[in-house]
Amino acid sequence: MRVAAPPADWIRARLDALAGEGLLRRRLSLETAQGPRIGIGGRTYLAFCSNDYLGLAADPRIAEALVQAVRAYGVGSGASHLVTGHTAAHDELERSLAAFVGLERALFFGSGYLANLGVLGALAGRDDVVVSDALNHASLIDGIRLTRARVSRVPHCDAAAVERALAEAGAAHARFVVTEGVFSMDGDMPDLPRLLELCERHDAWLVVDDAHGFGVLGPRGAGVLEHFGLSSPRLVYIGTLGKAAGVHGAFVAGAAALVELVLQRARSYIYTTASPAFLAAALQKSLAIIREEGWRRQKLVRLTKALQAGLARLPAQVGRSSSAIQPVLLGSNERALRASEMLRERGVVVTAIRPPTVPEGTARLRISLSAAHEEEDVRQLLDALGAALAEA
Repeated sequence: MRVAAPPADWIRARLDALAGEGLLRRRLSLETAQGPRIGIGGRTYLAFCSNDYLGLAADPRIAEALVQAVRAYGVGSGASHLVTGHTAAHDELERSLAAFVGLERALFFGSGYLANLGVLGALAGRDDVVVSDALNHASLIDGIRLTRARVSRVPHCDAAAVERALAEAGAAHARFVVTEGVFSMDGDMPDLPRLLELCERHDAWLVVDDAHGFGVLGPRGAGVLEHFGLSSPRLVYIGTLGKAAGVHGAFVAGAAALVELVLQRARSYIYTTASPAFLAAALQKSLAIIREEGWRRQKLVRLTKALQAGLARLPAQVGRSSSAIQPVLLGSNERALRASEMLRERGVVVTAIRPPTVPEGTARLRISLSAAHEEEDVRQLLDALGAALAEA
């Protein structure tokens, strides 16, 4: 008779296996606000791994708006949105978000993960077909799994494969094409105009998770739809508010009836305590800054071009990104970890990204820029990166 291992032994074996594969994660405990320079363990580091693309995470104007809302609404919401947790501040934010992205209505969620789970679960079901990009974020993958729909996983940014999948969908009740606006680990973008044309031709919905485009892309920062000039009742737009917007939360926007259906059916919206009203008020201020301070996006573009020019001179394989996300592909988990640690020794923090976040054999350093960085910061990064790559 086989004797089962004690629970502690089983857990330790799993942890040891992760460590042996170079997949054990460690948290960094910041002692300062988020920004281009962060404090860890009493030392100041130059950081290139935050999604604070516009440098708003520690903006004092947003903090003051939050403090004023705390005085008006308190700290906790106390209930879900559909009980008594919804406030006038939430209503105002949703109206502002819908107007900003040019869609009829918006619904505020507690996080991008909750939004993706809720939106997909509310719209797609067992009799439907979902066409999903192979490199979609984990939250999209998990949301798709919960739908129990028939899934067609297509190669990354392959519009021809999407067309074939839609043509082969048959008598599905509904069809959905799911993609990111800017892919979080590669920084590239799909051909959204082509995907929308395919959806309109094949009676499908285009679901776009624009976590890394909202606030950054487009003349006003309204995201990837504005960047491409897209408008259609078949669009389901999901934006994240904890990255370029600098605060927390997410939203879905689209046709009014579609958003109402999400409100009525999204389990991750219905069955969770509402986000505090002070976050909605802080986000209102953030939206105003995004609209008014276009120089932040312009500066981010300049810094991105400077970083790309410097990376091209290094012995490194880089991605095809034109965004503020610039991956340096190193292949093995061990080499990515070594390079990240060597950068830390030189006062620069860039996280090593490993499977399952990225495919096997594509471990990398994911460099992300902020408008709060300066050109001298980029030069310091490039100098440290050149030295680290030579030794890793």
